[in-house]
Amino acid sequence: MNKKLFDILPAGFETRLIGSKDILIRDITIDSRSVKEGSLYAAFRGSKSDGHAYIDNAIQQGAVCVVCEKVSNKKEGITYIECSDVRGFMGSMIHEYFDHPSEKLKLVGVTGTNGKTTVTTLLYQLMTSLGYVCGLISTVENVIGSNVIPATHTTPDVVSVHKLLARMYEAGCEYVFMEVSSHAADQKRIAGLKFAGAVFTNLTHDHLDYHGTMLNYINAKKSFFDGLTEDAYALVNSDDKNGLVMIQNTKARKLTYAVRSMADYKVKIIENSILGLHLRINDIEAHFKMIGAFNAYNIAAVYGVTRELGIESDEVLALMSGLRGANGRFDMVKPSEGFKLGIVDYAHTPDALENVLRTIKEIRSKDVQIIVVIGCGGDRDKTKRPEMGNVACDIADIAIFTSDNPRSEDPEVILDDMESQLDNQLRKKMIRISDRKEAIKTAVMLAQSRDIIVVAGKGHEDYQEIKGEKFPFDDKLILKEYLG
Repeated sequence: MNKKLFDILPAGFETRLIGSKDILIRDITIDSRSVKEGSLYAAFRGSKSDGHAYIDNAIQQGAVCVVCEKVSNKKEGITYIECSDVRGFMGSMIHEYFDHPSEKLKLVGVTGTNGKTTVTTLLYQLMTSLGYVCGLISTVENVIGSNVIPATHTTPDVVSVHKLLARMYEAGCEYVFMEVSSHAADQKRIAGLKFAGAVFTNLTHDHLDYHGTMLNYINAKKSFFDGLTEDAYALVNSDDKNGLVMIQNTKARKLTYAVRSMADYKVKIIENSILGLHLRINDIEAHFKMIGAFNAYNIAAVYGVTRELGIESDEVLALMSGLRGANGRFDMVKPSEGFKLGIVDYAHTPDALENVLRTIKEIRSKDVQIIVVIGCGGDRDKTKRPEMGNVACDIADIAIFTSDNPRSEDPEVILDDMESQLDNQLRKKMIRISDRKEAIKTAVMLAQSRDIIVVAGKGHEDYQEIKGEKFPFDDKLILKEYLG
């Protein structure tokens, strides 16, 4: 796509333009390595690198325009745009460059600590089964119609997400369902996007290594709702104390869903068993294959979105009853012989782990043990490690502490942190095996005939990240191997 710079300059930003705006822009990028002849290069300051350091490289590769906070080494014939809010400016600019793709689609964003992937995936599956061409932007994968593109981030950078939406519109997508992480909101990766609707699932302890405090974490999520327009809707979980906080200042139409309290979309759990959930949603009963109270919330959110999109309730519930959710979320692994049951789940926060383990505890027989294999990621929020250890040992009968993407850290140090606040009683339930494969093997060996083995933390991931290198590792495949 080729456009003149003066045609895509957004209003509402304080900028200083050096050079001509009557130049042709052939591409927009924030990665100096992908610059080609005629590109506009935007220099972002990040926590690990600063795009300003690569401006000269970008120009050598053919950039004709540079957007940055401050020009330090002006080159003849290059147009520079100085702006204090480069990320916000670029969101609006690329929105213009691609002819407003998010306005031509019905874009629904889902944010919250847990449930984002399940809700967006269910929405994609449901609307696709109704015959609509849909897009999905999630932690697990990005999908354009039926074309799958591997995901590298929960939410892509601001340029990539607009490019992705443009491709989705060109492919005939009508609806796009997108995970919006707190990092994405804080780093303005969603700048310039026009959302038809937004969903808040819940908010619990996570990402404090990045946000610093829970208040900063809450405000990052809330900024997503603050940016919604009057013709959008905001659907929040009112059983979570932060649900109503999210919509305090929003211009969008306010809607709620809940299990415990009154709401626009009210769910009652009639039965929760190993076979699934029997729910009543706004006086209509249906059975679902997904398990656990936490999935009752996810189902309520999906039902609410589809109703706001104008889909008939009976049709929605009939199709939802057959859906199984996202890969790596309460994924059951049953052996061909024997009665042991394996479950792989992405639970990597104290709240998510507690939800999964308590759900299993509620539906198991009394003589069935729960054995959980759990770790914590390296170079991430260290404050949640003792909480994860306590939750695992408190609810499970046996907890095996192991590695989970240790990255640059010593796995044994991470396990020390997980173990640090266990009392003597809980410590008796704990086993330490830093080798994750050996930990899964041990869990299967310890399990009796009808016990349930939970391998938590990685879910859909098919790698272990150690010392800057990713090694193939798939919890589900390894669990299948040892279960036979």
